[in-house]
Amino acid sequence: METKKKAVISLRGLKKDFPSGNGVLHVLKGIDLDIYESEFLVIHGESGSGKTTLLNIIGGMDVLTDGKLIVYGRDFSHASEQELTEYRRKNVGFVFQTYNLMPNLTAKENIRFIADLSQNPMDVRKVMEMVKITHSARKFPGQMSGGEQQRVAIARAIVKSPEIILADEPTAALDYSTGVEVLSAIEEIVKSTNTTVVMVTHNAEIGKMADRTIEIRDGKIADVRENGTALHAEELVW
Repeated sequence: METKKKAVISLRGLKKDFPSGNGVLHVLKGIDLDIYESEFLVIHGESGSGKTTLLNIIGGMDVLTDGKLIVYGRDFSHASEQELTEYRRKNVGFVFQTYNLMPNLTAKENIRFIADLSQNPMDVRKVMEMVKITHSARKFPGQMSGGEQQRVAIARAIVKSPEIILADEPTAALDYSTGVEVLSAIEEIVKSTNTTVVMVTHNAEIGKMADRTIEIRDGKIADVRENGTALHAEELVW
């Protein structure tokens, strides 16, 4: 008998509008989506489709215009800024296209800084081993390659033991081989932890390593696909 998946994030009728000139820009036009525990979900679509806006709302970095956002049974549809700040701090790890590392701290110090701010952090050394960045422990960001910096950024996201990791175009600024290294680090997180990972990308090929892919087109979900057998990062070609 198949075990029913547990939805940890639920979106219902989610809409997001932005002021535009004398009118309103409708970016998200009614998103219904469940994201499951320990799932690796890839959201892809063309630039301007609304995928990053959707990720920002899931992560509590932006607020919805209409609809519902439920995370672990808690309604964040009309949460206060303080509630959203607490949610981001305790429950969510972020990985962006830009690495956002502190330039005056080494790789290890960057990761430990986040660990020291967290309630239940993972062991810093274990996290560095997980994303294969131990050899760069004493390097400053200016001494690291783009791939090394992004792996440190991933380590910063996971060291706080978040329930959810949100990644926005984490390979967009990297060449193919470096991008695969970063995707391999994310793959290791999915394999080694119970963390739910949601990644936004314009690269549909990356969806082949996910449990499920969602295509956003013109502010709506245009396609949902489940991968019977997910590829490993090194098997991807683009």
